[in-house]
Parts: sequence; structure tokens; C-alpha cells
Amino acid sequence: MLKKVVALGFGAVLALSPLAALAQTDQTAPAAGAPAAKTMSAPSGSHKSQMRHRRSMSHQRARASAHHMKTMKSAPATEAAPKS
Repeated sequence: MLKKVVALGFGAVLALSPLAALAQTDQTAPAAGAPAAKTMSAPSGSHKSQMRHRRSMSHQRARASAHHMKTMKSAPATEAAPKS
């Protein structure tokens, strides 16, 4: 029983050691030659303009989906007949 507890503790130490090393590294500075990552900023514009944009995107998605379904329905099957 004691061996199992020691083994579990040792496994936990090994599993969590990369996290401790990761927490100590400075990740704010970009690596040499690497592009700087974009940070998420607060949304700009009013709630009304955001909802208008969302509605517009929803309409465009619905139109594109309907167009796709229409073309898929009217397209003939292009599978070749099995050769015997």
C-alpha cells in the first residue's frame, strides 16, 4: 500500500513538473523572428451595431447554405455505372 502511495506521488510530481517550468518562463516576449500574436480587444461599437452585423452574417450564411443545397439537389449523380 505504501509503495502505491509513493508511486502515485512520484507520478504526480512527474506529471506536474512541466507545468511549473512553463509557469516560470516569460511568455510575454515574442520569440526572435516570430510574428506578434493579436490580442483580443473589447468589442467596438454599440450593441445595436453588433446585432445588426450578426444578423447580416446570419442572412449571408443562410443564403449560402440554401444556394449550396439547391445546387446539390439539382446536380446529377456523376458516379459511373459498374462494369461487368
